[in-house]
Amino acid sequence: MSLFGKKEKKIPTEELQLKDHDAIWTKFCFLDETGDLVSEKDPYFTVGIIKMSQPYYLQSKLLYQRNVDNFHDEMKFNKLSKRNIDFAKFAVGAFLDTRSIDFYSYTTHKDSWYFKEHFNNDQWTAYEKITLKLLDAALSENEILILLADRVTTPKRVKYEVDTKRKFNSSEERLALAGVCRFDSRSNDLLQVVDLLIGAVSYDLRFADGVVPGSKYKLELVNFLKENLGTNSLKNGFKNRHFNIFVENSR
Repeated sequence: MSLFGKKEKKIPTEELQLKDHDAIWTKFCFLDETGDLVSEKDPYFTVGIIKMSQPYYLQSKLLYQRNVDNFHDEMKFNKLSKRNIDFAKFAVGAFLDTRSIDFYSYTTHKDSWYFKEHFNNDQWTAYEKITLKLLDAALSENEILILLADRVTTPKRVKYEVDTKRKFNSSEERLALAGVCRFDSRSNDLLQVVDLLIGAVSYDLRFADGVVPGSKYKLELVNFLKENLGTNSLKNGFKNRHFNIFVENSR
């Protein structure tokens, strides 16, 4: 049973042949994280993925609007202000309007039993394990994924790209992940959209817990997302056809 519910049976790659290429879906996944597992000031750590068949459609829409608005700054939730809130809302709205696109996120609270039992305060273990959980939730029958992640500085012992691909394909017993590559999110609008979405999820949880006093523009984007999803809170997660938000609370 998947973390996000029952999943369809997956067909081993070796049963698929070149002539079956029309039946094989290659999906791009863009991944980012927010929060600090070490800092006592931030109780939450969130990793999120958006999955799509054709990044072109959302990417081109964002690029066109950037040129119209003459807006060329990085979209980043922690830097929301009067200057960029309208474009951030446009980006989230464009995501919601795009067809064949899905969002998955996993948030862990450092006081949760799962975090204490599985992560042992190791941020990189958590980052990798949560990535694998999200990929498993996102993978569907006859799909092969390509993972593009935000670049973060890691210790030399951490081989995120290599280990994630090897472990995921091993667990799925087929070629399910074609490759992993990390980029500076400043160079990619779709990674920035992930940042806005996971930032909104994490901020809603922290605001509900009284961890943050509430920023006008951050709450504006949080409320914009919740209104479009038709929910008043993300505290206990959220799920519909295209959104899978899982929250491991402290209880």
